[in-house]
Amino acid sequence: MQGMTDAELIAAHFAGDEGAFAVLVRRHLDAVYAFAVRFLGDAHDADDISQETFVRAWKNLRKFDRARNFRTWVFAIAKNAALDLIKKKRTLPFSGFEDEDGGNALVEGLEDPAPLAPELLDRAGIAATLAAAMDTLPPAQRMVLWLHYNDHLTFREIGEALEAPLHTVKSRHYRGLIALKAILEDRTENKD
Repeated sequence: MQGMTDAELIAAHFAGDEGAFAVLVRRHLDAVYAFAVRFLGDAHDADDISQETFVRAWKNLRKFDRARNFRTWVFAIAKNAALDLIKKKRTLPFSGFEDEDGGNALVEGLEDPAPLAPELLDRAGIAATLAAAMDTLPPAQRMVLWLHYNDHLTFREIGEALEAPLHTVKSRHYRGLIALKAILEDRTENKD
């Protein structure tokens, strides 16, 4: 079953093969999880979103247009699930975390926002430097770069996944690369 295409697995699922959908999940779970981590910035939330994505995909598989790419459809579901989670979290006021004495466990537990020392970036290597630079990009540009270079999606597939026009995706890609280059050059100059 591993050698089957996504379309063949979907057909097998509808033909009654219960294991076919499990193969689809295993095939795309890591990419969806990585996407959710990048989108939300939190591994725990990414776990939840990954699970929610495949539950929604399973429930709505009959609605899936088989002329489309399953992977981009799943990314679109993941993006929508992540946005739903963000909206849900926004409705929770900080005052809801206050105890009887007026202390706020959430605010008190936040990490120090001070930047890491340049020595730490040097020790972590180029991957950490690149990841830190990527994190400073606007989310729309970061997502396009991540999906294109990490998940190897085409610009058209990214547009479908993010529900954005092709020219917008290409523009975000171009602007993201320019900004990333400037950030990395700035960090290199400041290092010397």
